[in-house]
Amino acid sequence: MNATEMVVLLDDAGTPIGEAPKAGVHTQETPLHLAFSCYLLNDDGEVLLTRRSPEKKTWPGVWTNSFCGHPAPGEDPLDALARRAQFELGVDANQVEMALPHFRYRAVDPTGIVENEICPVYVARIAGDLNPNPSEVADWAWMSPALLANSLERTPSAFSPWLGLQFPQLLEARVLPLGTGAKA
Repeated sequence: MNATEMVVLLDDAGTPIGEAPKAGVHTQETPLHLAFSCYLLNDDGEVLLTRRSPEKKTWPGVWTNSFCGHPAPGEDPLDALARRAQFELGVDANQVEMALPHFRYRAVDPTGIVENEICPVYVARIAGDLNPNPSEVADWAWMSPALLANSLERTPSAFSPWLGLQFPQLLEARVLPLGTGAKA
């Protein structure tokens, strides 16, 4: 992560009110800020899950969606998504679709660090072979939505809290291929 990377601070209505260095924004008093999540799909309708690097400040080592990020001040959200897809996974994302435009959450990790984000959620197709950045991604797996739904139900602590909140909403909105056995 670039020490000068900035995030957009938001008021409770989601209006930008300033900016702050990303390196210092995630604390026990994290202000509300703008982020995004993306779920990559392959041609078989499977979702790419990634396991967060042990180097990550929040939720190290847990399984999560394909990748996340923070748009820089003034940066187009789709440009931010493309930038993070390349940085975290070494791939291009295409056929990008907005899935959950108003997703918002607040969660506290075991060390007390808070995530407090308005975090639109996108679904996209993968373009190219994965080349994950080890400082971001410790492991990855393609999983059917049905198996992921079952895994989230059985072992929720193995996954990031935002994945646990976003995924049922994605199934309910039918933006992911449900497959046999998926639960909404």
